[in-house]
Amino acid sequence: MPYIKLNNCNYYYEVYGSGKETIVLSHGLLWSGRMFYKQTSHFQDKYTVITYDHRGQGKSEVTEGGYDMDQLYEDVVALLDHLKLKNVHFGGLSMGGFVAMRLAARRPDLVKSLILMETTAELEPNKFKYTILKNIVKFFGVKAVVHSVMKIMFGAKFLNDPQRKEERKEWENELLKNDKSITNAVSAVVDRKAISSELKNISCPTLILVGTQDLATPTDKAEFIHSKIKNSTLTYIDGGGHTSSIEEPEKYNMEIEHFLDSLSNSRV
Repeated sequence: MPYIKLNNCNYYYEVYGSGKETIVLSHGLLWSGRMFYKQTSHFQDKYTVITYDHRGQGKSEVTEGGYDMDQLYEDVVALLDHLKLKNVHFGGLSMGGFVAMRLAARRPDLVKSLILMETTAELEPNKFKYTILKNIVKFFGVKAVVHSVMKIMFGAKFLNDPQRKEERKEWENELLKNDKSITNAVSAVVDRKAISSELKNISCPTLILVGTQDLATPTDKAEFIHSKIKNSTLTYIDGGGHTSSIEEPEKYNMEIEHFLDSLSNSRV
């Protein structure tokens, strides 16, 4: 799969399918584009689906700086420009949502529709807690906090399901792939600026998804975004936590598919 140099960083991205319309998916903190593998497999028969890893995460280069949300926004603009893409369906989960909202507000020519998943437009409410976890990682590595992070990333339904023990282990192992340099990205998320004031500039159709068991960005965060984006729909994913793309993939895919189909039908 290809790498591309964007704003002095080697970015890793993957392309699935060859549909006329394109879905771009932007992942959450501590993960990579792999967190959407159940979405890429579902949508690649009808769409071109692109995932990419934020700088310093997944397979993308660890750079000395450039981790703030405005730089990540500029990076994805560069990615879309390189791939000659406009009018994409852009989806962002948590950290990816921070980037997605900036993109839709500032470059409406690039975004046909917006899919916001388990995210917030406000300042980080858990800054103190996450700063402590970041400092533990800085000195002792991700292994020292992996169990605490799993409880943040996933809801009780997923964490307590005996049938999904192996799946939980799989995602623990994904977290453990992060080395201490992940603290660069964590700092950028914890210290990010709010995007609330720019939500009024988002005019494209927007689907907002939030898990009912999301502890990191609870449902009131999604409700706030919904209240500020006029052309938006809010959908609750029952039993989903902060990573519902993994926890409740069938519900996720169904809601996204209905949303995209509604856009096609509105043009008929």
